[in-house]
Amino acid sequence: MSGSYNICLDVGGTKVLGAIFNEKKEIIHRLKKRSSEKGSSSESVEKVIIEVVDEMVKESGIQMSEVHAIASCAPGIIDQSSGVVIFTPNLPWRNYDIKSAMEDRFGVPFFIGNDVNLGVLGEYKYGAARGYRNIVGFFVGTGMGGGLILNGDLYTGHQFKGAEFGHMILDPEGPLCNCGQRGCLEAFSSKQGMSAYIRQQAARGRETRMAEAVSEGVFRSKKLKKALAAHDAVAMEAVDRACHYLAVATGNMINTFSPDLVLYGGGVIEAVGETFLKKILAEVDRYCLPQIRSTVDIKIASLGDDSILYGDLALIEGI
Repeated sequence: MSGSYNICLDVGGTKVLGAIFNEKKEIIHRLKKRSSEKGSSSESVEKVIIEVVDEMVKESGIQMSEVHAIASCAPGIIDQSSGVVIFTPNLPWRNYDIKSAMEDRFGVPFFIGNDVNLGVLGEYKYGAARGYRNIVGFFVGTGMGGGLILNGDLYTGHQFKGAEFGHMILDPEGPLCNCGQRGCLEAFSSKQGMSAYIRQQAARGRETRMAEAVSEGVFRSKKLKKALAAHDAVAMEAVDRACHYLAVATGNMINTFSPDLVLYGGGVIEAVGETFLKKILAEVDRYCLPQIRSTVDIKIASLGDDSILYGDLALIEGI
């Protein structure tokens, strides 16, 4: 593979974020677009990705001949070796060969992995998790993803299906998750989970600044930040509930893996991470053995929106 630049993409449930990296691993151009609305086809999401790449290349003034590779993420189960998205709960992709589609379109190698796997990898290589060897990551966004570094290597499990922490069941009779199960961590602690709770309370007649923000889907993280600053009772309850289940899940992961570090990232954490961290730390000790907890650091990701982009870069470099 030749070329001076790498294009890295973060494909989420509500947006596509792109960046161009130069040889010094610096971002020289970035672009964010809203992804297709709920119910859209796999091709329509692919179209948004193509638009982001095309616009970034045009706006930055580089040529596709100067591009070394493109890497992306998506939420869900992805066969990293073949580039096939097997299942994603928040995008319309099922057994979808995005790698072939992108390589046919752009003529450069294309790589794809699970979003939070790559987010944790990015933080491990370039961010808050540098220097740690065993890392459990929770990324709180539209959905809830997990990532795991064991003994310095990204652990993806059999056929790249591991570390789906968002779908650990914490209450078998809890709210329905997009994956089809009930009581998943994602159904409580993601933007979808919190939005569902806020809509439920608004439908009961309770006043909340968040009613309009969740009327047609999930809220934007900035809206939640403003509501918390205004001491909106319903928003505060949604966050308390989310943090409670995150604390339970964190305790389970501490007992299971005895990591050096538990890391929280994603759009919600970027917006209100200190609030989440404070609430989680107030509870987490109840759910894990003190002898294990005493050797675990708990932090917020430092790369913000760029965690996954840097994980994409690490994926390209590791091929």
